[in-house]
Amino acid sequence: MNGRVEIFTDGACRGNPGPGGWAALLKHNDVEKLVSGAERQTTNNRMELIAAIEGLAQLKKPSKVSLTTDSQYLRLGIMQWLPNWRRNDWKTSAKKPVKNRDLWERLDELATLHDIDWHWVKGHSGHAENERVDEEANRAIDAMQST
Repeated sequence: MNGRVEIFTDGACRGNPGPGGWAALLKHNDVEKLVSGAERQTTNNRMELIAAIEGLAQLKKPSKVSLTTDSQYLRLGIMQWLPNWRRNDWKTSAKKPVKNRDLWERLDELATLHDIDWHWVKGHSGHAENERVDEEANRAIDAMQST
């Protein structure tokens, strides 16, 4: 296992669906890396998932990770719902297909490579790193829309 890495993620969407952005801030020792991106037509939940996927995709070795998100959809999905979805052939408890299955499968694949502690923080509550990734996700939307 590589050393402990902190990852802070957020997704943003203007309209739902609508233009969306995502950002992930990685911290390891004294090194920080901020990654972000945007899509023209998406949903907030997809952006939250992509932020976590892209954050984890930056790791080159198996790592001990503390991942902080303001999305209960992401946190509960990976910690509680995903095992049942897999067991039930990607159907919800209501027997409907799981939304964003492609992203859940990719996140699951990446998550198995690392030892991850999933944390939730209330959005827009003054948490410094959460505010930073929120701002960066919105900047990514602005940058995409200006091109």
